[in-house]
Amino acid sequence: MGMPGFYVSPEQLIQDKADFARKGIAKGRALVAMRFDNGIALVAENTSATLRKVSEIYDRIAFGGVGRYNEFDQLRIAGVRHADQKGFVYSREDVDARSLANQYAQIMGQIFTHEPKPLEVEILVAEIGRSADEDQLFHILYDGTVVDERNFAAIGGDSESILARIEEAWAQDLDVASAIRTAGSALAGEERSLSAADLEVAVLTRGDHRRTFRRLDDSAVAELLD
Repeated sequence: MGMPGFYVSPEQLIQDKADFARKGIAKGRALVAMRFDNGIALVAENTSATLRKVSEIYDRIAFGGVGRYNEFDQLRIAGVRHADQKGFVYSREDVDARSLANQYAQIMGQIFTHEPKPLEVEILVAEIGRSADEDQLFHILYDGTVVDERNFAAIGGDSESILARIEEAWAQDLDVASAIRTAGSALAGEERSLSAADLEVAVLTRGDHRRTFRRLDDSAVAELLD
């Protein structure tokens, strides 16, 4: 006689997957993306000197990920390949954050729906435009949901509390130093302080140059924090 099967409703299965993914993501340290007067800053709590949460995808596009490193790094690599192929087949100007975010949403949604284990990651895709009105910031959740953010976003860790702290401090025309200090304070909260060695910082800076991504070393971050 065969063993009896156990029925799990689709609603319960989806809920279980979502709970599993959220718990895995919550264990990781958070990441903040924030617009400033001349670009977008990405600031992550990260003490590792070799494992990066923030990376360049293409000329004007940056990637940030939290959760399981091996999973979001595979997504980063897939994004780089997608952008390179599209830029080669069409033109570099045709590579944009919106289409890349949609591509990520399809991959993550497909895995969430059809695979036994969902990805335990959330990612950000940021693009700097020719003007501030053209800046784009997309937050992609573990189930493929895409959130179009406007001025700032936080993922991983205690993101709701971090967002509340940013809302109190953010202003329209922050310079890069103020944006990085605001992001660092929001990540730390009231009971901690984070030094330059605790942070991974990169910026997308508006200008005439083709590549806009720049990673800041600890000395540069320390100077901006001061």
